[in-house]
This record gives sequence, structure tokens and C-alpha cells, in this order.
Amino acid sequence: MVTAVVEPHPQFSKIHTVLVTVRVEESFKGTPGATFTFRQFIWDARDRLDAAGYRKGQHLLLLMNRASPIGLTSPAGIEQGRFRILRDSAGREVAINGAANRGLFVNLAAQLNKKGVRLSAEMSRVIAEQPTGPLRVDDLRQLLRELRGRRGVP
Repeated sequence: MVTAVVEPHPQFSKIHTVLVTVRVEESFKGTPGATFTFRQFIWDARDRLDAAGYRKGQHLLLLMNRASPIGLTSPAGIEQGRFRILRDSAGREVAINGAANRGLFVNLAAQLNKKGVRLSAEMSRVIAEQPTGPLRVDDLRQLLRELRGRRGVP
């Protein structure tokens, strides 16, 4: 569940923001509670018309940055860390970010290897084989679960 409202920042009226509330199904880091609300800066004036792409009822997987001192945050890389959850032609749930998942796993295996992080054989295969395009939601969730328990992960 997503709700989004475009409004000025409460302290800085000239800063346009979107206030987004999502219902939390699973958290991979932290304990946000049943809902999570964040305020995102609107970079492009056109985003005021469509609440920066957040739509009521969307199903999303968000990889969030920490909030700034004035309470602004966004998904990591804006569109790169905001995955829309959709159904593919076979009815499976898939995740796709604003970059169509291009480059999602580029150099990830090498970075994890440098840090001594080992993933399961299945997740290593997914990383090695994942082309651009939709990724099975179950695979993305499993990868995040595996990374959650590892020290030194970027």
C-alpha cells in the first residue's frame, strides 16, 4: 500500500516534497513498524504533478537511504532503489527498478568477494546470470536476506 502527498517541506516552504507512506510487509534492515513514512525532495518540477511516481496502491520494494538532518530521504539512487512489484506473463511476482535493473549486479560478486562475503550457490548464480529486466521478487528478497546477516556489506 502506498499513499503519497505533494506538499512543501514543513520547515522550508520553498522546498517541494512528496510525503510517502507505505505499509511494511518485510524489513531487511531496521524496524520501521507496520507503516513507514518518508519525505522525498522533488528534484524535477514535473514530479509535482504525479507525486514523483508514487501511486496509491503500488506494491514496492524500497532500498532507503538514511534521512538527512532536515528529514529528507529517498530510495538509494532514487529510481535504482525503488522496485515496482509486478506480475509477469506467467503470473510470477517480479521486481523492476526505474533503470530496468540495468547494472543492478555489475561488480557485486567481486565487491562481496573482496569483503569476504559468501552468498549461497543459488544467489551467486542469480547474480552471475541476471540480465537487464525483471527479477523474480523471491530472488531479490533472498539476496537481501542473505546480505542482511553479513558484516562488511556495502
